[in-house]
Amino acid sequence: MSNRSPLFGRRIHITGSIAADAGIAPAGDVDQARAVVDGLVRELVRKGATFVVPVDAEKLRSGDNRPICFDWLVWQALHATLARRPSGAPTPLAVAVQHHKTEAQIPAEFEGLWDELRGSDLVQIENVSHWNMNSKRMEAQAKAGDILITLGGSEGVLFLANLYHDAGKPVVPLNFPLGAEDTGARKLFAMGLSSSQASRLFRSTSQSAHHWINRINFTQRATTTERVRGIIELLEALEKPRAFAVRLLNPKHEDYAAVQDFFDIVVQPVVENELGFSMTVVDGEQPFEHGFFDQEIFAKLHRSSVVVADITGSRPNCFLELGYALGRCHPTMLTAKEGTFHPSDIQALGGLHWSATGTVDGRREAFRKHWNAIRTRPPLVPMEPLIW
Repeated sequence: MSNRSPLFGRRIHITGSIAADAGIAPAGDVDQARAVVDGLVRELVRKGATFVVPVDAEKLRSGDNRPICFDWLVWQALHATLARRPSGAPTPLAVAVQHHKTEAQIPAEFEGLWDELRGSDLVQIENVSHWNMNSKRMEAQAKAGDILITLGGSEGVLFLANLYHDAGKPVVPLNFPLGAEDTGARKLFAMGLSSSQASRLFRSTSQSAHHWINRINFTQRATTTERVRGIIELLEALEKPRAFAVRLLNPKHEDYAAVQDFFDIVVQPVVENELGFSMTVVDGEQPFEHGFFDQEIFAKLHRSSVVVADITGSRPNCFLELGYALGRCHPTMLTAKEGTFHPSDIQALGGLHWSATGTVDGRREAFRKHWNAIRTRPPLVPMEPLIW
């Protein structure tokens, strides 16, 4: 476990496109970008990463017949590197997002590759049925992905970047001259060159985001190998997705010691060491990023990936944060110490009533079992369109 890359199991989404005008996206730069994407995907497969990849037609640029997008390049690199996946690498390898017209649009040269992959356990197909709209497919892609890597592109790349950012997921732009400077990945990269804005793209466990953006601002003389290595180093330094803790924080409360023990002995070891999240608790002891305490709480809660809400002690603020998490449609695990009084009917949410006694292994197993049962639970009010 200790030798695994931080990218093991993380779902990577590489997106972008090249400009139709070869004067804006010169052929040499396009070829260099494709070489980097190919090398990057192969290295990510070797590190146990997984992917989000659209399935669509392969549109070519008039003039030089270079592919406009990178999706089938990613599929080819995945297929070519299957044998290099590490032992125990998670399945599926890729979430394939398509719409109801996709099968008829797959290029003939990729039909064999696609048939082999889609017929295996390596690919999970997410069919955005009836929605032949890029925005709906992008929403499905953003929901499935953990990290967005962008190059080139225009409004679509910015739309995806906003979706990832709103969900608290990192956006890593690459600075290839594949489109106009004021749009797509190049616009995002320029934002990252500002020290005051870079942290909005992503956060690192080591250096600042601004430092990393400058490190991957490669010169023309940088080789493909150097570029891939630099990007991988950045990706491995990204913060893990957040698991926000809603819990009793008043040390004078009679249940505080039991709650603290539950989070120290059960929740944090499982959530961080096994599930791959970083626990986030806002108790006033950490450096503030916002001007007000409540703003700090809800900003971090808003952009967390999952929530563990413990209502032991029946504190009003915990119920407020629990309601926000449920309304935000976060995967939310509701917990409480055995015997906790519930001021409202929350039994229907199927919470875990944990014991303050018993073995560590037994208590953790109960937590794991409950997490696996509720992690894919649908939201309380599904988002349904007015018309299909």
